[in-house]
Amino acid sequence: MLFLPVSVTPVLHTESCNPLQTEPVFTAMQIPAQSPLPVLLLSCHNDAVTLCFVFRQHTSVRPDLHLHYVQACQKSGQPENPFVAHVLQEADKNDEIRCTKGITLKIAGNNHPVPVQRVTDDDLGVLASVLRHAAFVKGLDLAYNVLTDAGAKTVATFLQRNRSLVHMRMTGNKIGNQGGMFFASMLQSNSTLQKLDLGDCDLGLKCLIAIATALTQNKSLRAINLNRPLLYSQEEETTVHIAKMLKGNSSLVELHLSKHEMKNFGVERLCEALYVNSSLRYLDLSCNKITSDGVKFLGELLKRNQSLVILDLNANRIEDVGATYLSEALTVHNRTLQVLSVVSCSISGKGLTALSNAIKANMVLSYIYIWGNTFDEDACMSFSELIQMGRLSPSCTDVAPYEVDGQAQLAELSHGLQREYYWAPRHRVVADSAANASLGLVAVSEYL
Repeated sequence: MLFLPVSVTPVLHTESCNPLQTEPVFTAMQIPAQSPLPVLLLSCHNDAVTLCFVFRQHTSVRPDLHLHYVQACQKSGQPENPFVAHVLQEADKNDEIRCTKGITLKIAGNNHPVPVQRVTDDDLGVLASVLRHAAFVKGLDLAYNVLTDAGAKTVATFLQRNRSLVHMRMTGNKIGNQGGMFFASMLQSNSTLQKLDLGDCDLGLKCLIAIATALTQNKSLRAINLNRPLLYSQEEETTVHIAKMLKGNSSLVELHLSKHEMKNFGVERLCEALYVNSSLRYLDLSCNKITSDGVKFLGELLKRNQSLVILDLNANRIEDVGATYLSEALTVHNRTLQVLSVVSCSISGKGLTALSNAIKANMVLSYIYIWGNTFDEDACMSFSELIQMGRLSPSCTDVAPYEVDGQAQLAELSHGLQREYYWAPRHRVVADSAANASLGLVAVSEYL
């Protein structure tokens, strides 16, 4: 075999094998650059058999997604979606297509100053046919469109065969339990996808259990968002299955379980699993029904866990007792957790002061979000001191100190772990690293 650089004109090499000769005879000739690859020529003359091979590396050709989309629409009889067509036109101009990094197609139905024609199941069928051979597309964001379980089937079928897509976002599409089952089936065979966002997709009990079961075998997925399913049971079966999955899964880094109606029993099951699991770095338990009793299990876990970097407990009723459990673990034992979010957790001055003391003792804990709790004078003073002395960076918390009549007060800042998850303002008030701190701390968060 002969592999030629792109810049070299291909040469046709021939080898003649005549039984009357002791050595083969080699000849060479120039061939047109347009010749197909590879070429095999066979000829016979005077008892000599000639085999001719040509190998030439493929040249880098700029893809034309928009042209392929127009042709696919014409072939299928499906009218073009102007929003999809515009995104593909912009993608064709992207120089990163030529790079190994690839591109992300952002076809989300929200975040547009002018309303767009959102993607339907029929639109998605044509788009999938266009992307089937576009290996340079590494990410696909279809959030907040009008996709149903039929669209979920199209995406899941596409992902079963695709070996290039790394991250997929379906947030806000009402694919339901049936659509979730298609994704669960896909996870059993796909070995490329690393990030999957199924938040706010109306997933049900059956598909959540199926997804958890699939993740016991899947070794490629690093981040998954299962926020806000529709659950009608109070027995927390889904949490039990997810905990069981975590005991055997060694690849998952980021897990979002917001709005799961999770209570203290579920937290205990998760903590039992995380004593065994050493890969999970980002755990989102926001907007559940966790109380101080559940946080006690988390406090004990933090004394031994050496992998968690981000813990999100927003909108749980942990109160001062729960904050004290956390502060005790962070003050003496844990030196791994970097981020703690306890926004709107019914904590008063005593618990907040305990957390501020934990930050003074623990130099690893660098981000803390506390807005929405009850600030007394001691809490305001303690956090003001942390910020003024430089221990707590203003970009790493959601409060800013100020004074009224010589008394310390705290004001809210637009900072957090995922403040711009559902909607991102066109004119940013703060830097993205402050509004969405998780992006810089756990790399896979970029696509969730």
